[in-house]
Amino acid sequence: MLYQIYEAQRTLMEPFADFAQAAAKLYSNPLSPFGTNPVSQRVSAGYELMYRLWKDYEKPEFGIKTVKIGDSDVVIHESVALDKPFCELRRFKRFTDDPVRLEAMKKQPVVLIVAPLSGHYATLLRDTVRAMLQDHKVYITDWKNARTVPLEQGIFHLDDYVNYVQEFIRHLQDRYGNCHVVSVCQPTVPVLAAVSLMASRGETTPLSMTMMGGPIDARKSPTAVNNLAMNKSYQWFENNVIYRVPQSFPGAGRQVYPGFLQYTGFVAMNPDRHLSSHYDYFEHLIAGDDASAEAHRKFYDEYNAVLDMDAAYYLDTIRTVFQEFRLVHGTWDVRAPSGDLERVRPQDIRSTAHLTIEGELDDISGSGQTAAAHDLCTSVPKDRQKHIEVKGAGHYGIFSGRRWRDVIYPQVRDFIRRFDQPLAAAKPARARRSAAASEAEADSNAA
Repeated sequence: MLYQIYEAQRTLMEPFADFAQAAAKLYSNPLSPFGTNPVSQRVSAGYELMYRLWKDYEKPEFGIKTVKIGDSDVVIHESVALDKPFCELRRFKRFTDDPVRLEAMKKQPVVLIVAPLSGHYATLLRDTVRAMLQDHKVYITDWKNARTVPLEQGIFHLDDYVNYVQEFIRHLQDRYGNCHVVSVCQPTVPVLAAVSLMASRGETTPLSMTMMGGPIDARKSPTAVNNLAMNKSYQWFENNVIYRVPQSFPGAGRQVYPGFLQYTGFVAMNPDRHLSSHYDYFEHLIAGDDASAEAHRKFYDEYNAVLDMDAAYYLDTIRTVFQEFRLVHGTWDVRAPSGDLERVRPQDIRSTAHLTIEGELDDISGSGQTAAAHDLCTSVPKDRQKHIEVKGAGHYGIFSGRRWRDVIYPQVRDFIRRFDQPLAAAKPARARRSAAASEAEADSNAA
């Protein structure tokens, strides 16, 4: 009933949020009789804060229209390369009329960014995508809100996540010859599993894997997030955080871990920081500091937009990653689309270079959790492995913000370049290329 109560409360607050928004505009408009009041700016700021606290936050847009490459702006167009029941593989095409620049862009590496399915939308990696577009052809996994997926589409498990990643990698291999994979936070585990399974079958694996701030081995330096997952029983999660989607959504009846619970958990980790941030926003509005107020809006438009996760996937992750540590124990069997169980063996990866990145102050994935991938991929030569610890960076700082752009991204770019191969020399993983070939023919002026 918690989900139904939450939705009823949200619906009840909608007219109050609309009223607060209208009142904020009324008191901030100098042409309004209310706007001439000496305290109008403060009243407007108060209503604006109420509106921000009460409003419903929808999925944001990536909103990347142009990217500066060299000394000019290149136009970006979003498209969906593959549409799966629970995920879209989203492509960011780069367009230019400069033939020299176009030819250079076509030769740049192909990167699949695997976004986390952990409560927020893939748009949380907007800064990651924008930086990568300067030097790469970029695709990203855009996970769907489980409450919008009808029940007839079936249940989504962690195994399905692994299979999706493999399918996306093969799609890019079919189209370009090969690709690089960048995973941020939660997907480091399923991405490593996907590449391991491909290697075990003798398939062509990605040229490189970059794993950023993920729980490869959650036993190392456990954080508050890890401790919650490890100290509560599987049955506790099953009985206390799983609810059915209300009838008002396309996915009515689906069992999910609601996004609003995940959001509550995020806020509870640093309540003082969020309270201070909202108070600062109030002060910025009173002072007329539009730049700071807009920065607050952009951050919380993203942070407050959350999605539901299919219950099976969420519970699988709790058990596999945080309670039984199947990846590091070598006991993880993934069910393939054929129905066969396949053992995940990272030691079978031989040619894929891998880079791990951790933030010194990461309070979600502790020190050493991501670097543990190097201990598992024992067949990868040491000269094809690298680890980076970013001083002073928290969890979000390793893929967004100044440290990401100025410190981390240049190293990721150089690592990918170092282990990239000319497209003509790359060996396709599979023979089926008709769909990829037809897509390529439509991109004569895009990269």
